[in-house]
Amino acid sequence: MPKVTVDGVELDVPQGATVLQACELAGKEIPRFCYHERLSIAGNCRMCLVEVSPGPPKPQASCALPTAEGQVIRTDSPMVKKAREGVMEFLLINHPLDCPICDQGGECDLQDQSVAYGRGGSRYDENKRAVTEKYMGPIVKTVMTRCIQCTRCVRFAEEVAGVEDIGAIYRGENMQITSYLENAVQSELSGNVVDLCPVGALTLKPYAFEARPWELTKTLGIDMMDAVGTNVRIDSRGRQVLRVLPRVNDDVNEEWASDKTRHHVDGLVRRRLDRPYVRKGGALVEASWAEAFAAIKTVNAGSSVAAIAGDLADCETMFAAKALVTALGGTLLEGRQTGLDYDVTSLSAVNFNTTIAEAENADAILLVGTNLRWEAPLINTRVRKAVWKKGAKVFAIGPETDLTYKTEWLGDDASLVAKLPAHVTDALKGAERPMLVFGGGALSVPGVHGAGLALAKAVNAVKDGWNGYNVVHFSAARMGSLMLGYSLPGGIKDVIAAKPKLAFFLGADEVDFSALPDTFKVYVGHHGDKGAHAADVILPAAAWTEKDFTTVNTEGRVQRSEKAVFAPGDAREDWSIFRALADTLGVNVGFDSFDQCRAAMIAAVPALGVEGLADYGWTVPKLPAKPEARAIPSPIKDFYLTNAICRASPTMQRCSEELVHGVDFAEAAE
Repeated sequence: MPKVTVDGVELDVPQGATVLQACELAGKEIPRFCYHERLSIAGNCRMCLVEVSPGPPKPQASCALPTAEGQVIRTDSPMVKKAREGVMEFLLINHPLDCPICDQGGECDLQDQSVAYGRGGSRYDENKRAVTEKYMGPIVKTVMTRCIQCTRCVRFAEEVAGVEDIGAIYRGENMQITSYLENAVQSELSGNVVDLCPVGALTLKPYAFEARPWELTKTLGIDMMDAVGTNVRIDSRGRQVLRVLPRVNDDVNEEWASDKTRHHVDGLVRRRLDRPYVRKGGALVEASWAEAFAAIKTVNAGSSVAAIAGDLADCETMFAAKALVTALGGTLLEGRQTGLDYDVTSLSAVNFNTTIAEAENADAILLVGTNLRWEAPLINTRVRKAVWKKGAKVFAIGPETDLTYKTEWLGDDASLVAKLPAHVTDALKGAERPMLVFGGGALSVPGVHGAGLALAKAVNAVKDGWNGYNVVHFSAARMGSLMLGYSLPGGIKDVIAAKPKLAFFLGADEVDFSALPDTFKVYVGHHGDKGAHAADVILPAAAWTEKDFTTVNTEGRVQRSEKAVFAPGDAREDWSIFRALADTLGVNVGFDSFDQCRAAMIAAVPALGVEGLADYGWTVPKLPAKPEARAIPSPIKDFYLTNAICRASPTMQRCSEELVHGVDFAEAAE
């Protein structure tokens, strides 16, 4: 470890560390625009200049300079101060004076650093240059006159998102950042370039001119749009969520978020269910809570009761519904609403055991029936990192698609899992950290689950310090529902076969409601979607931003989210709906408050009381290992419209039309 001196403080730094990293270890703040710890080093902006000896008698860019034994680094010398002022003066030569109308105002690195490290005035009075706006799609708004060519967006698109859609054209003062042929950026992660942009050149198009950062209430939450469990910050004003931004969690999402996570929020205030409804004469009519409860009581279902959890259901909601169903004598609980019926006797056999963070260390990977770009975009970035940085080989079975990294497609026949080509088997056996990833589409084919477990044993994917057997879910509720017992042997088919007299649908919109013609359907949810249209009674509930809750991601990580805003109208938090309904039906669910509900849930499933990875052990169920010879279906048809909130979002609808279905949108001249 080299020993260096930073402003008189001597310290040891890791081998290979840069001077900028050494300064940060010493507690010194180094200004920067182009440098980002998760991207390659560009050395464009020169704002991170420091004085280093031995070395040439001039300031040097600390981001691109490796540390060496005996270096003496100065971050506060007159030379450094003058150099930074000069760099800032150059950066501001062409920058427009539009801070009052810039959406980045209050969160702008250039604004902050010009005050901290810049001069009091400029010596340049030439005309400022102007750059035409570029079109980057429905998510990213551009004002490219503000761009300082830090190239963070270019490097992110190429290195993390895996799409080379953003680049630079021309040279010198005429250099411009643009998308390829000024088309929409074809990535489900494009919104991250806005967070990376240190100026106001790239901002969020759906959020434009909505609010200033100091107006917003910031709440820590967990995203429910997929099963990754992205850590987010919910920014709200009054009773409306205005934006969702990612929080840093190196174990889950690093500091990225998918476009669906960021921009489904305009769907939270559209198509909302804000009062109860009861079906009378074939039509749904508004009702009071008492009338809605009374209609449910008239069913006289006895113990013929079921609860079906949707993809957005949280653990407290599912536990409260289970408590009510159990108190009524029912046993029909299911969370796989689309018809999946894979074996869940061992949770470790349906878990992402490698963990999201460790996926980037795999050296041979087999993907079976999963489009990771759509099912779990932030797991796909980890696999891409394994390919890009570790040289991992990726093989895939399923419908061929662009995963943003080199993939050898073996076909879409499910039977291939049991008879892999020899070179694939050899690659997995010879790997130090082999990883198998099975998607929901794969497990829907009989025999694939057992064949996958057999393959994991054959290639030694599970060993001391490494578990390479993984199932990736796309539903945020999936692992929590399985832990709470929402899992019948035959899946939703068992519910249909039982023909329950009364069924509660917890935001479940993807069920085949026509298969339950004689069942009294109670929809407990927040959006007027498919489930609400089929319901006999609608009980308006809270969306994920409107309640405290616990959720479990695809790797079995228990996380908690906080309430950001209140539910609209007469809508109530889900647990309180089931608690009040229990009184009407004359049963006891065992709790009277949210805290009591959570305590009872933890008493029933202790693993839900500890934030972090749940320990499922490693047990292998005995399953048929002969997959049927048929094509593996894809569980997601449209990445941007996977749930009721997204389908209510104008932004997600626009993304779907433009990025999935190829509809062209003419941009009005400004």
